Amino acid sequence: MLARIRSAALLGIDALPVDVEVDISNGLPSFSTVGLPHGAVREGRERVSAALANAGFAFPLRRITVNLAPADIRKDGTGLDLPIALGLLVASGQLADEGLNDQLVVGEVGLEGDVRPVRGALSMALAARAAGCRGMLLPLENLPEAAVVDGLEVRGVRSLTEACAHLAGGHPLPAARIDLAALMTGRRGDDCDFADVRSQASAKRALEVAAAGGHSLFTSAHRARGRPCWPGACPPFCHP
Repeated sequence: MLARIRSAALLGIDALPVDVEVDISNGLPSFSTVGLPHGAVREGRERVSAALANAGFAFPLRRITVNLAPADIRKDGTGLDLPIALGLLVASGQLADEGLNDQLVVGEVGLEGDVRPVRGALSMALAARAAGCRGMLLPLENLPEAAVVDGLEVRGVRSLTEACAHLAGGHPLPAARIDLAALMTGRRGDDCDFADVRSQASAKRALEVAAAGGHSLFTSAHRARGRPCWPGACPPFCHP
C-alpha cells in the first residue's frame, strides 16, 4: 500500500515542499530511503522504527521504500521523521489518511515516540501556505513561531500518539491563535543568538572579541581579520 504525506525541508533559509511517499510491499524486511536523503534524514529510519514500537504501534516487517520528492534535491534535517512515521502507519493500515490530505507535517521523533522541535518552522509554515495547505502539524515547541502565519491552521503535538489521536478524530487539537501585536510588543532586546547566524565566522569573531575586552567594534573587526595592528598600519583610534 502507498501513502503520501506532505512535508518540507530547509534549503538555506527557505523551505522546500517535500512529498514523503511510503510504499510497503511483500519481500524480505528492509527499509530504504531514496530521494537524496542526507545525514539526519538517513538516520531517521532508526528513530522512526524505535518510536513506532515504543509508542505501541506495529512496525511492518515487510519491504519499506520511502521516497522524498522532488528526488533531485538533497534533503537534510530531522523534520521528516514525523511524516515518515505517519506514512508508515497509513501504508500499513493502522491510521486513516483523511486527516492528512491538506496538512503539512514536520517534526523529529524520539525513540520513545515523543516529538521534538525542528529548525525553520516559520519558513516551513510559509511554504505550507504557499503550497495551498489548510493546516500544519508540528512539534509543540515550534507552535508560537509557525502560528504567526495568517491563513494557516497550526497545531502542535507532543508525541506520535497524540498526533495519531488527533488525525483519527479521537482527541482533536485546537488550532493555535497568536496575538502578533502583543508578541512583537513583548520582544526582548537580548534574544539574539549567534547560533542563528550561518557562516559569517569573521564577523562573529569580531563581536566576541569586542564583548570580551570592551574594545571598539571597528578595532576588533580589524584585528579579527588578521590585519597587522600598530601605529601607521591601522586606523588612529586603534591606539588612542
